[in-house]
Amino acid sequence: MYLLRRHPQNHQENDSSQKDAKVNELRTAIGPLSGRSLKFCTDACLRRYLEARNWNVDKAKKMLEETFKWRAAYKPEEIRWHEIAHEGETGKVSRADFRDRLGRTVLIMRPGMQNTTSGEDNVRHLVYLLENAILNLPEGQEQMSWLIDFTGFSLNSNLSVKTARDIINILQNHYPERLAVAFLYSPPRIFQAFWKV
Repeated sequence: MYLLRRHPQNHQENDSSQKDAKVNELRTAIGPLSGRSLKFCTDACLRRYLEARNWNVDKAKKMLEETFKWRAAYKPEEIRWHEIAHEGETGKVSRADFRDRLGRTVLIMRPGMQNTTSGEDNVRHLVYLLENAILNLPEGQEQMSWLIDFTGFSLNSNLSVKTARDIINILQNHYPERLAVAFLYSPPRIFQAFWKV
């Protein structure tokens, strides 16, 4: 059995108004925006960055500024399918044509279907699919689900450590609070050691 505690409505309203105030404070701290940065920085985006930094405005501002620099240099919105189509030939990463129970977009990743050795192209392919999935999120939905199928995965023939680090860096620092849940199907035994730690 468990005990369900109800929070008073006033507490929830105060919490919501405090978070709205933090969003406004962050918007003021980053200053006026233009072009792609203005389109990117919605209230929902600011909330995700604040959530990722425990509602600390200074840390969220720093993280957001790093993302602005990364987006200006990497230009994820300019990646076109024909540039990275060769990476998707085996279906190693794809957006599912269904949604999870809560209506979230589902990305399916199959690391065992790795078909190239180009780390940069692997990262660009993933960024393209993330951007595409974000554009296709239902109204009011900010997160997505991942299904990672390790069938056929081997440590010898897959992503380099550098590429994996680059992907983790991009996901953590430039797409904060986008992952709602990840399901690992048939993970290799080596993962058990990491989970135990």
